[in-house]
Amino acid sequence: MSKNVSFDFRDKSAVITGGGSGIGKAAAALFAQAGARVAIIGRDLSDLEKAAEEMSFGAEHKVYCVAADVSDATEMADAIQAIGGKFGGIDIVVANAGINGVWAPLEELEVDEWNTTIGINLRGTFLTVKLALPFLKRRGGSVIVISSINGTRVFSNSGATAYSCSKAAQVAFCKMTALELAKDKIRVNAVCPGAIETNIDDSTERRGLQDLHLPVEFPDGDVPLTGGGPGRPEQVAQLIAFLASDASAHITGTEIYIEGAQSLLQG
Repeated sequence: MSKNVSFDFRDKSAVITGGGSGIGKAAAALFAQAGARVAIIGRDLSDLEKAAEEMSFGAEHKVYCVAADVSDATEMADAIQAIGGKFGGIDIVVANAGINGVWAPLEELEVDEWNTTIGINLRGTFLTVKLALPFLKRRGGSVIVISSINGTRVFSNSGATAYSCSKAAQVAFCKMTALELAKDKIRVNAVCPGAIETNIDDSTERRGLQDLHLPVEFPDGDVPLTGGGPGRPEQVAQLIAFLASDASAHITGTEIYIEGAQSLLQG
């Protein structure tokens, strides 16, 4: 297990969507441990509260839980206003909530299935960042969008069209907004993980893929750096924290890959 890098966020407030599990939970735990005021957003309040209890670092660093659907403008507006009001500001935004959705041949992919994936992954990112801007503009800050190697470096996961398009669009969103918001001292970057030990596969429906994938096999595993094993959420959290910290003060509009060379092999 890699040693954690030390961060100090004692004067910062962080908002993390999809903070109840996986990468979001690991990032929330790291920020809280480093002294930040942390809020996590997710659909199920009980799941969020369970996650917050598991990453408790004492009353001083208790994680604040807010239930909201990231694709719903009204719910997200209420959530962000509540968090900004409670903390007196927002300095760090991690747009992490996302689903794999339906992976299927294009002619079998239903319009509502496409819309659901784009709605959560892309509209959710848009709403999260847009609604946090009034708070971020007060003193500058850092936005980290969790994208993927799919749609940015990897295109061989046939059937993952909606997911890959949403992830590619997230990177474009980062570049567009990084330039627009630079004058406000707001940095916007994307993290592109490969295979990570999370439960995102629970949100995946695969249909009709038997004859769709290209006949490519990697007998020794498809993550060269680890001998085939996936990365850990805590490793991604370290990268997120770096992008939120002053150590990355001159980095914006950039996508950073964390995937053990997986995308170089699979792309």
